[in-house]
Formats: sequence, structure tokens, C-alpha cells
Amino acid sequence: MSTALSAHERVVASLARQGMMNHLGVRLLSATAGQVELALPYSDKVTQQQGGFHGGAIGALADIAGGYAALTVAPEGMEVVTIEYKINFLNSLQGGEIRATGKVIKAGRRVIVTSAEVVHIDSQGKSTPCAVMQQTLTPIPKTY
Repeated sequence: MSTALSAHERVVASLARQGMMNHLGVRLLSATAGQVELALPYSDKVTQQQGGFHGGAIGALADIAGGYAALTVAPEGMEVVTIEYKINFLNSLQGGEIRATGKVIKAGRRVIVTSAEVVHIDSQGKSTPCAVMQQTLTPIPKTY
């Protein structure tokens, strides 16, 4: 008889399969039911032409944080995929890292709505808002 994985274990297992997130150096900071926090370090892999974090990197981190928050409340044997998201970019800064905290707003059987806040953390620990996102996801059967 197998035991169900914890929210943290589900996210760890899925994140290990994410080629893009691993390539960029994304780290899991925390995962509990309905909430996940991830970090992305500054590097030349994630910058735009002016040297700040690229909007695509900010959006990807927000998407994955919200998605993993949804995964923590999805039924066993299911994963989630993004249907859509809307993001507002507030700042693009250099150095340090960005952190995204995804939270489940409402979990239904067919649709899960999440939000994510992305902040920049500089080398002195100062936090500056970078983006806010709202996302809709749907559970799908796990196929691996």
C-alpha cells in the first residue's frame, strides 16, 4: 500500500522534471497545502537588454509558483496545466534573486484559481515588488 505524498514531496518530484526551471536554477523554498514559494537567482540566463530580470523569467517563475500551489491541492494522480494567466510587471531589477509566492484562491474540480506575487531580494535583503499575477489552471491525469 502506497502512502500519499505530502505537498512538499509532490512539488519536489515535479520540479525535478522541469528542464527549464532546472536550467535557470530555480529553488523550492517552501511548499504547503495551497501555497508555494520559489526563488530564481540573477544570472545572464534571465536578463533583458538593460540587465534587469526579463519579463519572461518573471512570468515563468510566477506561473510555476501558482501552478505548484495548485498542484498541492489537486487530487492524487493528477497534475495541473495553466489555462491562462494575467500578470502586471511592477519592476525589473538587477542582482540578488526574485522570489514568487503562489497561493490558491479557489480550488474546484475542473478549475483552480491562483495568484502569485513576485519580489526582488537584493544583496542586503531588501524586498521590492516585481509583479503580481492571477492564474487559472485545470487538473489533468498524471501520465508518467
